[in-house]
Amino acid sequence: MQAPAPGPGPGPWHALPCARSELRLDLVLSCGQAFRWRERSAGHWTGELGGRVWTLRQTEEQLWFTVHAGPDPDPEPDPGRILRDYFQLDVPLAPLYAAWAAADPRFQRAAAACPGVRVLRQDPLECLVAFICSANNRLPRIAAMLQRLCRAFGRRLARLGRQPYHAFPSLQALAGPGVEARLRELGFGYRARFVSGAARAVLQDLGAEGLARLRGAPYAEARRVLCSLPGVGAKVADCVCLMALDKPEAVPVDTHVWQVARQRYGLEPGAAARSLTPRVYRETGDFFRRLWGPRAGWAQAVLFCAEVTRPRGALPCASPSPKRGRARRSRSSCLGPP
Repeated sequence: MQAPAPGPGPGPWHALPCARSELRLDLVLSCGQAFRWRERSAGHWTGELGGRVWTLRQTEEQLWFTVHAGPDPDPEPDPGRILRDYFQLDVPLAPLYAAWAAADPRFQRAAAACPGVRVLRQDPLECLVAFICSANNRLPRIAAMLQRLCRAFGRRLARLGRQPYHAFPSLQALAGPGVEARLRELGFGYRARFVSGAARAVLQDLGAEGLARLRGAPYAEARRVLCSLPGVGAKVADCVCLMALDKPEAVPVDTHVWQVARQRYGLEPGAAARSLTPRVYRETGDFFRRLWGPRAGWAQAVLFCAEVTRPRGALPCASPSPKRGRARRSRSSCLGPP
């Protein structure tokens, strides 16, 4: 469907049928799954996807999009296909919400607060680098780091107003000489070594195509390969498995998730453990997989969204972290730092 722009923007606009109950852009694009979308005006989200710059908005029953001019001489003949894949719109959300609420009464409050939350299907390299950068970090800083990374190493795609947009860098660009030093200049700190080291390891052992082929590997195998990379532990690996490698059963676990499992669900994994040991991590993830089923990672995304978007003073769907700042969206991604 093509029509004039529904509000301010460049046009022409196109639409996909998609009810707001199946996708909430404001929740999905701002709660720590992806970090390069910006709400440039009310309800209009702009970001880079597949080497092009998009602006998205939605009405109650439609997802509207426009693709801005870029350097690609051979544009995608069906841009809607890219969005359907990215938002995984072939997965109906309503039956999942109903099943999770039936299995877990605690989920019902989160479902009411955060309808339309689904897991993105991201580019594996960008997802890997983003979650390496998420270590002991907060959402605004992760976004700023990735913006600097793309400006330094990615090709420029478009300029909208005063804002330039760049593609995510290629694997070769991130694995090149001098990358670690440049990333340190850009404020990446110790993460600079992990980003450049992981890129070199992927280039040497897998290639970008091999990394993407992990989508067809069993969850345990994909996780094992990721955990062999510099800077990638169990939680970062599970974030990438969930949000880029088609492993909806992956449940990223941190100390916050562990405390939720203990305090809200009465789980006692590794009862004597005082820290998040590998055994505790595994048992906590297994508990939620048994509770929520084969798309347990999607259910966790809803709970996380309900937590970071709730007003201050409201009852949480899960135990809050101490000493929270005023901005609810400042929490680190994927339910806390790795």
